[in-house]
Amino acid sequence: MFQTLYNYFWWDRLWLPANLTWADLHDHDGQVFAKASDLYVTIPFAFVFLAVRHLFEMYVATPLAGLLNVKEKVRLKATPNPVLEKFYMASSKHPKQVICLMKTDVEALSKKSGYSMRQIERWFRRRRNQDRPSLLKKFREASWRFTFYLLAFIAGMTVIADKPWFYDLHEVWKGYPIQDMHPSQYWYYVIELSFYLSLLFRIASDVKRKDFKEQVIHHVATIILISFSWFTNYIRAGTLIMALHDASDYLLESAKMFNYAGWKNTCNNIFIVFAAVFIVTRIIILPFWILHCTIVYPLEMYPPFFGYYFFNLMMVILQCLHIFWAYLIIRMAQKFLTGKTVEDERSDRDETDNTEGEEEKAVAKATAAAGTKNGPLTNGHPILNNNHRKTE
Repeated sequence: MFQTLYNYFWWDRLWLPANLTWADLHDHDGQVFAKASDLYVTIPFAFVFLAVRHLFEMYVATPLAGLLNVKEKVRLKATPNPVLEKFYMASSKHPKQVICLMKTDVEALSKKSGYSMRQIERWFRRRRNQDRPSLLKKFREASWRFTFYLLAFIAGMTVIADKPWFYDLHEVWKGYPIQDMHPSQYWYYVIELSFYLSLLFRIASDVKRKDFKEQVIHHVATIILISFSWFTNYIRAGTLIMALHDASDYLLESAKMFNYAGWKNTCNNIFIVFAAVFIVTRIIILPFWILHCTIVYPLEMYPPFFGYYFFNLMMVILQCLHIFWAYLIIRMAQKFLTGKTVEDERSDRDETDNTEGEEEKAVAKATAAAGTKNGPLTNGHPILNNNHRKTE
């Protein structure tokens, strides 16, 4: 049965145009072609990325945070209370919702804990704030992503800048699928796929953003696209798409870093550049050049097949996510340019509570009086503010 499923999965008609078989892609005459087995190495490489990330965050990002004077905000801790802790972990983290819907439960909770309704609200607010990720954690994540995306973008441009299909998209399909693979393309694919696998492995422990579901969809779609384009020898198109995505990601992560450090003007300038690059690359170039290349040009050479439909379906899913994020970016940019105070619009709002409570305002005032001026900006950058994630 396993062999039967295996044969159906790798059926030539699913992955390749008509009149072509996997035998046509066997290495011959010095030409090397992409093989599915080549990507097995990305799984151990993903764990290597996790190890390198840990070392980077400990010995590079953390000292860098100190140099940039990234400081934690003082948070009041909730008084240990087994009754409220059990309810918090098992039932709800938002007692206000429970108060509206199930007053009897809250009344029982008040009797069991000996706290008044007001004290219960304050306890849950402080308890939620304890679970919020620290500013240092956010800075380290942004530093790691910035470093990778910048290096990946430089590497990607190095891989494709001297190739004819970088200047003429018709060259992407010239001779397809009998297109040999360059070593630089192999390593570019392996590194990118390994990195996105590592992000997926860490997504549960990383800072949880407002667009958590969209990020999961993005990571999964990206992994499928990279893998599928390798299997079907869509390597030329794949390298263009990966480099295009990396073009703006490192700008966003660097803006986050300066946002956490409280460098307002630097953060503002980088964000403006990021927004412009994001719109140009993902809302203009990607759909009107790259998608046109992957949807229209192949039909000039061979009839559509399953792989053609599947690849472009995944591209459309990614493009829908880009439109969603671009809408939020533009919406935020309009408020920013008009000088309005804006709230978190996209990936960098945590899904935890963002209220501090009256008693914590006193702590903030005391901190300000002591001369502490650094810290994340609270008005201006919905994509950047985490203190209340592309991400990619």
